[in-house]
Amino acid sequence: MSDQQSYEGGPYSGYDPYGQQQAPGNWAPAQGQPQYPNPYADPYGTPQAAAGYDAQPAQQWQGQTWDTQNHARVPVAEQPYPGPQSAQAPQPVQAPADPAQAAGLTAADRARLEGRPQIVEPGIQPAALTALLGALLAVAAPFGSYALVVPLVLLQAVTAAGWFRLNGMWPARQGIALAFLGGLVADAAVLAAGREHAPVAILGPLGIWVLLSLVFQLRSHASPDERMYGLMVTVASSALAILATGYLGASAHAVSVGAAAVAVAVLARALPMPTPVSVVVSLLAAAGTGIAVGNMTGLGAEGAALGAGAAVCALIGHRVASYDYPSRFVHFTAGVALPLAAAAPAVWLLGRVFA
Repeated sequence: MSDQQSYEGGPYSGYDPYGQQQAPGNWAPAQGQPQYPNPYADPYGTPQAAAGYDAQPAQQWQGQTWDTQNHARVPVAEQPYPGPQSAQAPQPVQAPADPAQAAGLTAADRARLEGRPQIVEPGIQPAALTALLGALLAVAAPFGSYALVVPLVLLQAVTAAGWFRLNGMWPARQGIALAFLGGLVADAAVLAAGREHAPVAILGPLGIWVLLSLVFQLRSHASPDERMYGLMVTVASSALAILATGYLGASAHAVSVGAAAVAVAVLARALPMPTPVSVVVSLLAAAGTGIAVGNMTGLGAEGAALGAGAAVCALIGHRVASYDYPSRFVHFTAGVALPLAAAAPAVWLLGRVFA
C-alpha cells in the first residue's frame, strides 16, 4: 500500500487545510424544501457569500434550568423589557388620588409623598415652656448678672441640643457638649469683662469656637459630605448658644422687657388662629407687654419697640423650629429655646438704643 493510499483512508483523511472540501455541516437543502435566507451572506460578492453558510435559527431553551451549585431546579421567569423610560430619573411619588385613601393621611404625610417640606408648629405645650423660661429671665434680670446666668445656662443647653436634633443629627453628644461649652465660656467672659465689654467678650469665644468646630470635624472619619454638614450644624449650634449670652450683656430693664415680650408673643402664636392673624396678634401682644413692663422698669413707651423687635426675632426662631417634619423632641427643645435664643441679639441691641 502506497503512502497516498494510507493517508486517504487513515485518520487524517478529513483534514482539509485549504478549504477545498465541503464541511460536513454545510449541507444543501433537498429539492422541494424551502431555503432560508442566509443572514451571513456578503452583498459584495466576497468569498464568504460563495461559501453559502446557511444559518439555522438558534434553539432556545424553554422550561426550567438548573443551579449548578445547589443542584436544584430554578424556574426561569421572563421579565418584560423595561423600555427607554426606565433609564430616566425616578419620578416623584404622587399623593393618592382616591379621596378615601387620602383621608387617612395627615398634611405631613401628603407633603412627604409629594416631596414638599411641611411646617409643623410646636404647639401650646412648648410655647408654655418658652413662656416659663422667658418669665424666669425677666424676673432674674433685676437681681443681677449672677442670678440671670442660672436660667440662661438652661436656655443655652436646650438650644444646643435642639439645634442638633432639628437637623437630624442624633445622638451627637460631642457636638452638643462643644456648643454648650461655647455658651458657658461666653457667659464667663461677659461676667469677667462686664456688660460694657460684652460685644468683645461674646465675639471672642464665637471666633474661637468656629475654629474648634473645624478641628473637631477634621478628626471625624465620616465622608466629606457628612463632615461638611456636621461642621455647619456645629458652628450654627455654637453660635446660637454663644449669642444667647446677649442677655447678660444687655441692661436689666431691656432683658425684663424683651424676655416678657417673647413669652407673650409665643403664647399668642400658639393660639388656634390663621397664621397671618396669629402673627399680627403676637406682635401686638408683645408691644403691649413691652409697654406694661417698660412702665414698671422705667423704659416707658419705648418698651413697645423693644418688645416688638424681640418678638419678630422670636417668631423667626419659632418658624425655624417648625420646619420639615420636626419630632416631639424637637418641639420640646428647639421649639422651646430658639425663640428666646434668636431674640437675644435684638434685646441687647435695642436695649442699648432705648435703655
